[in-house]
Amino acid sequence: MHEFPIPVVAFGPGSQPDAEAANFMPMPSEMTTFALPAHDLEADPATLAGACAVIVELRGAMLQTSDPAQSTVQIELLSLPCEVVELLNQSLGQGEVSVQVSAPARLEIQETAFAGVWRIREISVQGMLQRDFLYAGALPPEVQRSALAGAAGEIGTPPLRPGMMNAPAVLTELQDRSRQHHPGQAAHVINLSLLPMSPEDLEYLYDAFGGGTVSILSRGYGNCRITSTRLPNVWWVQYFNSMDKLILNTIEVADMPAVALAATEDYQDSIERMGEWLDVMREQ
Repeated sequence: MHEFPIPVVAFGPGSQPDAEAANFMPMPSEMTTFALPAHDLEADPATLAGACAVIVELRGAMLQTSDPAQSTVQIELLSLPCEVVELLNQSLGQGEVSVQVSAPARLEIQETAFAGVWRIREISVQGMLQRDFLYAGALPPEVQRSALAGAAGEIGTPPLRPGMMNAPAVLTELQDRSRQHHPGQAAHVINLSLLPMSPEDLEYLYDAFGGGTVSILSRGYGNCRITSTRLPNVWWVQYFNSMDKLILNTIEVADMPAVALAATEDYQDSIERMGEWLDVMREQ
C-alpha cells in the first residue's frame, strides 16, 4: 500500500473546528478487514491440487511483469467446483482494501492477503452471482470505469447559504481541474483540513458533486475512505484514526487516489510470498 500522499497534520488556526462535520461520505456498513490466509487447510487431494493449480497459473502470469500498473492478469473461477473456490478463499485470505461498485454492474471487490491480488464478484439485481474471478494488478480497471461512467461531467451549482466561506472557490477549482485532467496526470490534492471550511461549506460541496458509484475502504495506514463523485476523476478521500475520528479530509483530482493502489514493491513481494505459500499448501 502507498502511504499518505500528503502529511497528516494537526488542525491549526483557520481549519474547521469539528472534524465530524466533514464525514459526509456514505460508506458500506460492512467492510472486510485484514486477515492472514488459513494455515490449517483441510481438503481432499483433488481439491487441494485444483486450488494449487489456480495459484500456480496466477503466479506464473504475475511473473511476466513486475509492474502492477501494467498487469492485466485475470482468472475466471465461476466454472470451478465450489470446494476448490472455497479452498482458494481460505488460501488467499483477505487484505487491506475493500471496494464496492454500484453501477453499471454491482461488484464486490476484496484485496487478498497478497497485495495486488483481488477477488471480484459481480452480483445481479436479483442477488445472483454473475461472475467470479481473480485479478492481479494495482486495482481492477472496473473501479475507474465505473467511477467515470457514474460521473455527470457538468454539475449544477447549489444555492449559496449563510455561513459559507470557501466552498464556491473550491468548487470552481475542482471543475476546472476535472475538465483539464488527462490520464496519467499527477494528482491535484485540495486539503480541506487546512482551509477555513465551515459545515455549510462541506454540505455545499457534497450537494454539488458528492456521492458517486464507487466506495473504497483502505486499512493500509490507518483507515482511509475513498468515494468517487459526480465530477470525472474527482475523489473524496478521508483519513480516520483508530477511534474513527476524521484527521485528514481531502479531495483529489486523479485517475485513482494512490492510497487505493497496490504499490510495486508490495506486488513483487506478493509474487515471492505466493511461491512460499504454495510450498505450504503442497505439504498439507
